[in-house]
This record gives sequence, C-alpha cells and structure tokens, in this order.
Amino acid sequence: MEDQDIKLTTAEISALWTTYIKCSALNCFYTHFLTYLKDERIKSVVEESLMTNIETMNKIRNLYISEGFPIPNGFTEKDVDTKAPPLYSDLFALSFVYRGGQVTSSHYTTIVGAVARSDVYDLFEQCLTKALTLYKQSLQLMLEKGIYDRPPKMNYPQSIQYISHQPSLMESWLGDKRPLNALELSELFFVIERNCIGIILLKGFIQTSKDKEVKDYLRKGKKLSEKQITTFNHVLVKDDAFPTYPVSMEITASTKPPFSEKLMLFFISSSNSVGLTTLCHAITMSTRKDLAVHYTLFVTEIMKYGSDGLKLLVERGWMEQPPQQEDRGSICE
Repeated sequence: MEDQDIKLTTAEISALWTTYIKCSALNCFYTHFLTYLKDERIKSVVEESLMTNIETMNKIRNLYISEGFPIPNGFTEKDVDTKAPPLYSDLFALSFVYRGGQVTSSHYTTIVGAVARSDVYDLFEQCLTKALTLYKQSLQLMLEKGIYDRPPKMNYPQSIQYISHQPSLMESWLGDKRPLNALELSELFFVIERNCIGIILLKGFIQTSKDKEVKDYLRKGKKLSEKQITTFNHVLVKDDAFPTYPVSMEITASTKPPFSEKLMLFFISSSNSVGLTTLCHAITMSTRKDLAVHYTLFVTEIMKYGSDGLKLLVERGWMEQPPQQEDRGSICE
C-alpha cells in the first residue's frame, strides 16, 4: 500500500503542525536579523537557517494539500517589520541560531521516534540531519568568536567508585552533602546558559513592546530567568565551582518593534515549554536532593507563568487551535 493511502496518525499530525508553526515563528527572527547583519559568516548561517525552514514548510504544505488537510496560518511577514532598525547585535543573532539548533535538534529527534509513515519519517529525518549541521556550524563559529562559554571542567576521577550513602533532604540542606558530580554540573550550566540567552531576548522584547499587558508579562519572565540564574549560580559558588555569567551580547537602543506583540508573546510561551522540558530532564539527572528541590520549585513557577501566557494569547485571539478530532458526544446528541 502506498503512503498516500495511509492516513496520518495523531503523532504525525502533531509533528507536522507544531513544526510548521515553529518554523514560521523562527523565520520572522531570521528575516529581521538578515536586514542588518554585517558579519558575512554569521549572515551565511542565518540565511541557511531561513532557507532550511522555508524548504521544510513547503514540504509540509505540499503534504497537507495532498492530504486535504487545512494549512496552519502560523506567522507571516505581517509579524515582522523589515524596516525596523536592528534590535540585537550580530553576536546575539549567532547565539539565537545556536540555541535554536539545540531546541530543533531535540524536537526532530523526538519526532523521528514517533512517526511511522515513510514520507513523514523521511521528511523529519532530513530535518534532523540539517538541524544538526546548522547547530554544528553555529557552535564552531561561536567558539571562533570567543562567545561560547564552555561547561565547567573537573579533575578526572582516579578510580571507579560506587555510592555508599544517599543523604537525606535534611542533611542536604544542613550542609552534609557530597560535591556536585559531572552530570549535575553539566545540567546546571545549560539551565543557566538557556536563561542568559533568554534574558537578552526578553530585554529586546520589553524595550520594543507597546502593549502594557504583554510588556508586564515579559517583565515577569525576565525576573523568573534572573531568579534561576541567581539560584543556580549560588549553588555553584557554595560548591566551589565557578559560577556562570551571561555572555555580553548588546541590545541596540531601538524602541521600534521589529516583531508583532503576538509573535513575542507566542515565542516566550513556547520557550516556557522548552524550559519545563530541560528542568524536568535536570531533575532526572540529579541525585542531590537540594538540587531536586530547586528544580521542582522552578517547574511550578514556570508552569504558572506559562498558564498566564496561554491565557493572554487566548484572550487576544492569538492562539491558533491545534488539530482536534470531532466531538463525538455532540454529534451523537
């Protein structure tokens, strides 16, 4: 039986829909960056990222047409002002591609483990391969530019050891605890790094937002990111590990918004989902209970913050409805 005779599963519908929406949102940022980038090597990586997303969206659009499936609206040229002055530096544009590569590679990896129809699988396999290539390019360029802050180093262990004692929560808080291990140090670094990049993005959004409710929401997000950085850097300092600080990436003085309020709010709401995923992964990788407590408390705060963002999107009529099956109950009444 040919692929076109096999209906899309809910996993495949979800993968295609979320990818189309996310690609359309990212394209607005890439389009803005390309209006002012002067560094030719950074410009080349951003151009390739934009063209890759456009190609992916075209493939999904053609698949939707062949299936008779409605094409999502997503985000368009209406959500980015190409005449607005630059809001971020060239180096931030590079860090944005780097962070985007981390997220999209994880996104596509999850998808290829969930889809089965060969044309859909092939599409996302190609997406994953390209995402990894672009991530590697951005990573190498960040290293060359000297703006990639490497995760902490540690002395190599001299022998293999087994855990003989797991401290209680009370012991962890009172100071009778072991040093951070490599897994925990790594997770702390990447949680801090993600929030550092997020703060730069949020500062630009806050600076250009003209909507009071949206701006207030963005300010809350900035405070939440700052709180995470402070908390986890404090853990590193107490453990005699070097703290991690935000890389200095300038924001211009422009106050003219290059992005729509809808796009800024959606992007931060989507980032909340990524933040929850990374923190939940960090919990599973950490056996020191004080860390688990910190992570769990932040998961609760981020869920509340994300709920507020979703409510605001819905109230403004900016939240596109994901594909839903028919309400069988109402049909049968």
